[in-house]
Amino acid sequence: MNLRLFGADGFFAQSSFVVFGYREYRYFWIAAAFSNIGMWALIYGRLWLMHSLTDSPLLVGLTNTATLAPVLVLSVWGGALADRVNRLKLLQFTRFLFAGLAFLTGVLIVMDVIAPWHVIAISVVTGILLSFDIPSRSAMMPSLLPREHLAGGIAMYSFVFGGAAVIGPAFFGSLVALWGIEGIFFIIGAAYILTVVFLLVMNPAYHVQTPKTSNIAHGVVEGLKYVLGYRALLILILLGIVMGMFGTSFEALLPAFADDVLTGGVTTYSRILLAEGIGGICATLTIALLGTRVRPSYNVFVGVIGFGITLAALGLVSTVVMAMILLACLGGLRVVFGTMNTTMMQTLSEDQYRGRVMSLHQLTWGSTAIGSLMMGALAEGIGVSLTIGICGIIVVLFASSVAIWMFRNGYVNSRSVSVEE
Repeated sequence: MNLRLFGADGFFAQSSFVVFGYREYRYFWIAAAFSNIGMWALIYGRLWLMHSLTDSPLLVGLTNTATLAPVLVLSVWGGALADRVNRLKLLQFTRFLFAGLAFLTGVLIVMDVIAPWHVIAISVVTGILLSFDIPSRSAMMPSLLPREHLAGGIAMYSFVFGGAAVIGPAFFGSLVALWGIEGIFFIIGAAYILTVVFLLVMNPAYHVQTPKTSNIAHGVVEGLKYVLGYRALLILILLGIVMGMFGTSFEALLPAFADDVLTGGVTTYSRILLAEGIGGICATLTIALLGTRVRPSYNVFVGVIGFGITLAALGLVSTVVMAMILLACLGGLRVVFGTMNTTMMQTLSEDQYRGRVMSLHQLTWGSTAIGSLMMGALAEGIGVSLTIGICGIIVVLFASSVAIWMFRNGYVNSRSVSVEE
């Protein structure tokens, strides 16, 4: 069979790489490359820092909670603000402050005055900024690309995240050994400065919003009413909340998992994170190459159910090799779920509500705050492996139940859920 790869109807013409032909998206993507390296290192660097300071899974979980709890509480207000102000300028402001927090952490370590409460406090401020950063960033995407390339654009954005998750672990152990943990935070700060530079090149005129309400509180209420009246959006948000609380929050246990279960240290921690990042990149490339042929309404369930099964299996292993294989699968399945879920949320929501819808979508992040604290406390009582296994089973049972109900009632094939029509 003669497969056409190029031309208007060729394979690559239908792939996601076509999105780089759009100038605004191109600069947004480059900025994302630096910011995701920064965010990856900021989150995991702080987790390892707290582990080094306290050797307590509970306090490591609390660090994650301190970052994500503000997202749970404030993101709806961040979304309302994103629908009222210039989203690009808001993003420039938050990214500049992220750089300042990273430099501050590095300075505290160099001065040898860093304490657990510093880590928690900086994590809280980071979470507050994320509450305004994430809705703006997420709501911007449909303004950068045509509807038919939105899934591809999100996939390529996920590629940046996955790439950062590979680059970070690959050099994490070496950088810590060479420059100390403080060196990681200075690199984070520099990455965020570069992010701001590329965001400044973008055209702010494309991201001006015209408020439909007289005050921000009324805007919040309107956004909630919009989502509550849209069953498909509610289902997607609920899936994300369960995934965050019982699924992705397992990462708060990875420092203890590397140390106690795999009997390694920072090198082992770096290796399993590297495996997770490689899995994410492989999944992202697959989605990008498939482009418009991807069916989000089906693959969102492939991602979440597969993730739960793999997470349960991770609770049974005690060797580095098996852990790396399963972490690679988890990284890939996480990207599949995240990309499909986000694509559907952004496509289904109207532009005037998109900031508020995506802020509610960030309840996924907020629920991770609860899950991280819960997993940390549970791990101190019954052990890391058993905690991971139980949470994986919960994800499988819930997601499978939702999938069966949706298929039986025809929601997956309806216009209310499918983004392909």
